[in-house]
Amino acid sequence: MSDPRIISVELDEATILRRNADIEQERRVAIFDLIEENHFKPLRDMGDGYAGPYRLKLSVTEGRLIWDIAREDGTPHETLILGLGRFQRPVREYFAICDSYYQAIRKATASEIETIDMARRGVHNGAAELLMERLEGKIEVDFPTARRLFTLICVLHIKQ
Repeated sequence: MSDPRIISVELDEATILRRNADIEQERRVAIFDLIEENHFKPLRDMGDGYAGPYRLKLSVTEGRLIWDIAREDGTPHETLILGLGRFQRPVREYFAICDSYYQAIRKATASEIETIDMARRGVHNGAAELLMERLEGKIEVDFPTARRLFTLICVLHIKQ
């Protein structure tokens, strides 16, 4: 039986050096939404026909994003390693627009907040498309899943 979805997400806490309340909220929402609804299908044939569900642990080591994918019972399924070079700019842009958004929420007009939020969604959507591109042939994900995974990649990039 095929069940191509994530049932558990863990971020390597050693990778995350700090989080403010806004980032922590983004992390919680992304994980909650991801678990509630996602499409995640590793494409490598492991020989035994296992097709989900999966447990996912994300970490960053030496500029690489490590995807430790396990089966429902926790036994390892596979590990995927992606270089993060192509994500540096989208992550930087996303952090900048999020900072503007959080500041706007506290003191801007509804119209200004809406404009910044539209820009934030645009950056987020572009990054999700890039992630889907980078996963092509390795893991099949739908667009909402890619958006939520990109949010978690951003959380892992916080270094100060």
